[in-house]
Amino acid sequence: MDNYVFILLFVTLIATLTFAFFTRKKQKSTLYSLFRVLFLLLSLHVVALILLFYFKDIILNMDTLMYIDAISYISTCNLPVILFFISSIYENKETNLKKYWYLFIIPILSIIIIFTNPLHHLFCKSYAINVADVQLGPYFYVHMLYTYLLILVAFIKLIKTSISKAGFLSFGTILIILGACAPIIPNLLASLQLISMDTYITPIPYLITAICFYISIFKLNSFDAVPIALKNIVDIMTDAFIVVEKDGTITHSNNAFNTNLSKMIGIKLNDNFYNIINTNKKLKLSKLNNLIKKSEKNNTVETFDWSFNSEKYFEISTQPVISTKGRKKVIGTLIIFKDTTQHMLDMQTIKNNQDMLLERERLASLGQLIGGIAHNLKTPIMSISGAAEGLTDLVKEYEASVGDPEVTVQDHHDIAKDMKDWIEKIHSYTEYMSDIITAVKGQAVTMSEEQAVSFTLDELVKRVNILMKYELKNALVELNVSMQVNEQTVLKGNINSLVQVINNMISNAIQAYDGKPDNKIDLILKKENNNIIISVKDYGCGLPDEVQKKLFKEMITTKGKNGTGLGLFMSYSTIRAHFNGNMTFETEQGKGTTFNIILPL
Repeated sequence: MDNYVFILLFVTLIATLTFAFFTRKKQKSTLYSLFRVLFLLLSLHVVALILLFYFKDIILNMDTLMYIDAISYISTCNLPVILFFISSIYENKETNLKKYWYLFIIPILSIIIIFTNPLHHLFCKSYAINVADVQLGPYFYVHMLYTYLLILVAFIKLIKTSISKAGFLSFGTILIILGACAPIIPNLLASLQLISMDTYITPIPYLITAICFYISIFKLNSFDAVPIALKNIVDIMTDAFIVVEKDGTITHSNNAFNTNLSKMIGIKLNDNFYNIINTNKKLKLSKLNNLIKKSEKNNTVETFDWSFNSEKYFEISTQPVISTKGRKKVIGTLIIFKDTTQHMLDMQTIKNNQDMLLERERLASLGQLIGGIAHNLKTPIMSISGAAEGLTDLVKEYEASVGDPEVTVQDHHDIAKDMKDWIEKIHSYTEYMSDIITAVKGQAVTMSEEQAVSFTLDELVKRVNILMKYELKNALVELNVSMQVNEQTVLKGNINSLVQVINNMISNAIQAYDGKPDNKIDLILKKENNNIIISVKDYGCGLPDEVQKKLFKEMITTKGKNGTGLGLFMSYSTIRAHFNGNMTFETEQGKGTTFNIILPL
């Protein structure tokens, strides 16, 4: 039996030293240094027991044997502190261990009391090889309480952190729990003298702990720096996330969720996520069920926008969690809550600013339109007013002449002729004013009145030809259509507005010939890049420099009293506002002018 005990102790020593060596090779860090100290302390414990086993039959003095056994207590007194340090670093690698220096006070005091026990017997009244035969002293219970309390705190921290990293049922967590229980339970029962345990057997539970820790640390990387770093990364993420198991249980969450979103929506770790979102209608998250199913089915990331109480806005993303072991299957769902509140507020601010700019632009255009109309109506109104005064004077003159023998019939005819001239002038001015009003009504089409429909270039040209046929015939001007693009090319918008613009440009081109017959106008349709270019070209005298500078910017005409200046100005506004296009022109004195309408496809 003794041989088996010696072999067991020797194997245990080799195992603990081997583990210490592997921790040295693993990497240089506080965590691995602590594990190396742990295994070295266990090795010291085994060495002390080997010496005790070797001298137990040679030295019969129990006090002397106790001094040899006391060497093992250097290990057992400090092991709890080392385990606490390991658990603290594992929980948070930034932990400053120096602040826990006071934890060594009791172990140092215990070692001193143990080595001086023959003088005072505070640790044990009498010593025996068998733990059950030892008569315990009063200080032993202080030592035992401190040791197991510290070990218990350390293992609770280890288990809690391991569960948060890998889940309760992960193999690494189970090994840590088994390793924690292996030395605690039998030693506690033996210390309370509830079971009989030989001193030489005490390293076996620690060997089990060492094996469990070795597999968990080095084979499963439970204590690896990478998982710790990953946890730190997800905890500093601003986006909140949770991991939901297939049964709906929330198993993981980060700090962003725990500190902010959890309190706000009333969902926390270990809650059943599906039960909450299906029963709490105020959250308006029931559509997540279909989104998660779609995500699992297609193995894709699905997103949707969500608002909480119209105050907080989130972009929610769902992604299936796929098992990497055995047959790949969905074992849960990762749900990420990205706070987009500030983005929504910024977008609303931008929209409000855009609306303000558009309103200012609309008011400016309206002011310019009204100013132009007022300018064009001022002359005819003043002329009509003058004509009215002239007619009034003629009426008075006629009334005064009635019964006057000196006034001849010819004089009355002259008065009537003058009155007729004034009436014709008034008629001319009213027609001019009517033209202005017609131009405004025809061109100032509001967006609300427009119907955006699809139409082809062929349809557009046919309408232009029909509406301009009579005017072109009367002016003795020929319209040549050059279709340099597929006539079935589709445009979208209000075809009537575009026809009006083209017709206005053709009318302007007709006026450029100043009534001269036998002239032509080119209507050219072509495609450049991703735009349709509609050009109206005349071969008249071209545009004066002063007109070119003001074109498209204000109402200006080259037609004298016969032009309002509204047509081109409103045409430009229509193309810009309603078709998101542009208008340009090319002109050369004595050779003509080309107006271009640029429409994006």
